[in-house]
Amino acid sequence: MSETMTRSQPRTLVLHAADNIAVALANLEVGSATPQGPVIVRRVPKGHKFALRPIGQGEAILKFGQIIGFAKEAIVPGDWVHEHNCGMGGADGSLTHDYAFGEGVVPPEMLAVADRATFEGYRRANGSVGTRNYVGILTSVNCSATVAKFIAEGINRSGILDDYPEIDGVVPFVHGTGCGMESRGEGFDILKRTQWGYTSNPNLGAAMLVGLGCEVFQIGRMKEIYGIVESDTFQTMTIQESGGTRKIIEWGIERIKEMLPVAARARRQTVDASELTLALQCGGSDGYSGITANPALGYAADILVRNGGTAILSETPEIYGAEHLLTRRALSREVGEKLIERIHWWEDYTARNHGEMNNNPSPGNKLGGLTTILEKSLGATAKGGSTPLTAVYEYAEKVTEKGFVFMDTPGFDPVSATGQVAGGANVLAFTTGRGSAYGCKPVPSIKLATNSDMYARMSEDMDINCGDIVEGVSIEDKGREIFEVILKTASGAPTKSESLGYGDNEFVPWQVGATM
Repeated sequence: MSETMTRSQPRTLVLHAADNIAVALANLEVGSATPQGPVIVRRVPKGHKFALRPIGQGEAILKFGQIIGFAKEAIVPGDWVHEHNCGMGGADGSLTHDYAFGEGVVPPEMLAVADRATFEGYRRANGSVGTRNYVGILTSVNCSATVAKFIAEGINRSGILDDYPEIDGVVPFVHGTGCGMESRGEGFDILKRTQWGYTSNPNLGAAMLVGLGCEVFQIGRMKEIYGIVESDTFQTMTIQESGGTRKIIEWGIERIKEMLPVAARARRQTVDASELTLALQCGGSDGYSGITANPALGYAADILVRNGGTAILSETPEIYGAEHLLTRRALSREVGEKLIERIHWWEDYTARNHGEMNNNPSPGNKLGGLTTILEKSLGATAKGGSTPLTAVYEYAEKVTEKGFVFMDTPGFDPVSATGQVAGGANVLAFTTGRGSAYGCKPVPSIKLATNSDMYARMSEDMDINCGDIVEGVSIEDKGREIFEVILKTASGAPTKSESLGYGDNEFVPWQVGATM
């Protein structure tokens, strides 16, 4: 990465020697000279791109040394490069990559146990470790959502939680499905995995599952599938079984009151960083995301992996066009092929719903300087660092492998993070360039700003400013800073989103299949 400077601040950035574009780090007006030589011929907004040399119609446009699109028309040096003159290439919006698989890829060198970083976590009876200690109320179906909320409100209004400082709160996790669906197949399996994944997440000290009674998603069936036995930290009931709304609310409040002293027995203890499972997220991305916050978070993920922990990259539509970089890191051919199978599933899924993968960049992404899904994906994939890819999981599957793994999820942040938490994530790091406001109970969400302007505007929402990377801070130093914040957060330090009260409404299971 080479920087060109005007006075004390960089104004343009060339990311790779092979690139035929540069990134503007300030608004570049017509007539502005650039250190690389071209004079700006069309205004280039901050975070956007301009041509370094002539680019012929149909020629590949390169950023990070990788293809981000193809010129729709001839582009002259100094011209703004964006949607008007840069497209995906093929008429169907697709791009063919060489899916080579890693050969000779070996697991990363791990730190000895005695040398690993530590944090203060809650060791659960099954050996897992939580970073928070919530009591959750889940619903089998949308029809029981109101009841779950009333039970949680009854507890929270009562003031009883003041007697249990070790409990972070009682949270209803409600959703909009559970009936009007097939009782088998992808949609049902996803909901089943998500529900049990949240119930068993180590950040819940106790859980309750409330249903209506006649829905497609039957509580009894889930309990049978997973061998779940009710206990003093897990209870279930349906509205119809209990005798109606008022009675089940009373029942639920009493059961939660009985669970509280049990959940409150948990105490933080020192454990090493191998017990951390970090969800990697990005939302409201901009032209800085792949330059600052995402590679810095990737460096932090590498540190975590060397400490024996796990980092989960997700958002399959947002690695589209960069997946060939991940297959080369796969620890085995089987792992790489599973990733490509999920890519092909998404190509078919979008096609049969009359969409295309390049629909993913949002208006906010494009306003921030991202032009195609290829460009967005190259930046998003940087969150995954550089260590080998050890496993690929379907949505909400329990993550059992250590190291850097991938989970197939949509790009929509709440849906994606819900799958990661169901898979066992106990802490989350979320990069944003436009300023996504997001929380993720029962998992703390650490917000990383990609640029200093947005961080200054939204400092009450952002935990870390990564914009100073373009001002001289190294990606390595910022990555180490992020890792230290992850450890402090896992030990109980509240994130900005937690202090603001975010997280009650971000439980959004992925709905796949027909609603009937």
